[in-house]
Amino acid sequence: MNTQRITRWAFALAVGTALGSLAAGPAAAQAPLKVGFVYVSPIGDAGWTFQHDQGRKEMEKALAGKVETKYVENVPEGPDAERVIREFAANGYKLVFTTSFGYMNPTIKVAQQFPNTVFLHATGYKTAKNVGIYNARFYEGRYLCGVMAGKMTKSNVAGYVAAFPIPEVLQGINAFTLGMRSVNPKAEVRVIWTNSWYDPGREREAANTLISQGADVLTHHTDSTAVVQAAEEKGKYAFGYHSDMSKYGPKAELSATTHQWGAFYTKVTQEVLAGTWKGTNVWGGIKDGMIKLAPINAAVPKDVVELVASKEKDIGAGKLHPFTGPLKDNAGKERLAAGQTMGDDKLAVMDFYVEGVQGTLPKQ
Repeated sequence: MNTQRITRWAFALAVGTALGSLAAGPAAAQAPLKVGFVYVSPIGDAGWTFQHDQGRKEMEKALAGKVETKYVENVPEGPDAERVIREFAANGYKLVFTTSFGYMNPTIKVAQQFPNTVFLHATGYKTAKNVGIYNARFYEGRYLCGVMAGKMTKSNVAGYVAAFPIPEVLQGINAFTLGMRSVNPKAEVRVIWTNSWYDPGREREAANTLISQGADVLTHHTDSTAVVQAAEEKGKYAFGYHSDMSKYGPKAELSATTHQWGAFYTKVTQEVLAGTWKGTNVWGGIKDGMIKLAPINAAVPKDVVELVASKEKDIGAGKLHPFTGPLKDNAGKERLAAGQTMGDDKLAVMDFYVEGVQGTLPKQ
């Protein structure tokens, strides 16, 4: 009796193994790579997260049949982010993109627990064997928008709604100011901090306050369209950020600095699929196609459009760097000598306002 049971068990095991081998053969080899995305704000139809999701869709289309993607939106930085990142890894996602600065430490922590999963973190600086970082040179587009702002302002005051005083945001504020003052030395920039990446109500309130202080041109480093909408309502000019926001301010938006992630997401995913990924540290700009200006409003004179196009070409060719000396901070201290350009190491730790930005930098 025992022998019969063993024989039946062995037979069942053999059949099950054979069937399992058939099922796990070619089909398993061709199983789509599971790719996860963690977003800090709602996707919506414009803004930071929207642009990342457009990149995800572009990658998914380019690698149709080879990948399976999933995203979780509106994930706060902190414990919630760590939980979402860990759930992706635990559920077999072998590539996870974490798309906000505050996701850096949670990404590093989870990566240590899942060494066979590749993680890519946007805008941070910490890496590991299975953690790469990526960013775009937002400041290049900011400088070009600043040139337009300097030519279009009547009050010589621009308003800037900003999230957190980290280097990435300060690069944008300073580049925008330098662009303005390169064509209009009287220009000044006033900043209001929201201490949030996404808070439409607070962003709108900040925009209105800046308008009341004399700003007739606005821009922002926050995730919603509230600043562009406020400018449209008050008859002021604005520059969108992350994506083209002209549908929310057809008269207000003169242009926008847009981020293009699709080609990068496709390249990294192809490398992971091929088993050739060896780490990523990318900081791409205009020349790489990661930064593009949105269409320029017809309200901008032709000579200004041509000037901006010329400067854009020079930045892409490496002939113009927005941070070129002589450069002083707004307290009068020299930060860069004449003829020098600021290296990536200095840009990555920027902690000052340039000359032309009003006020003092808040302490973190």
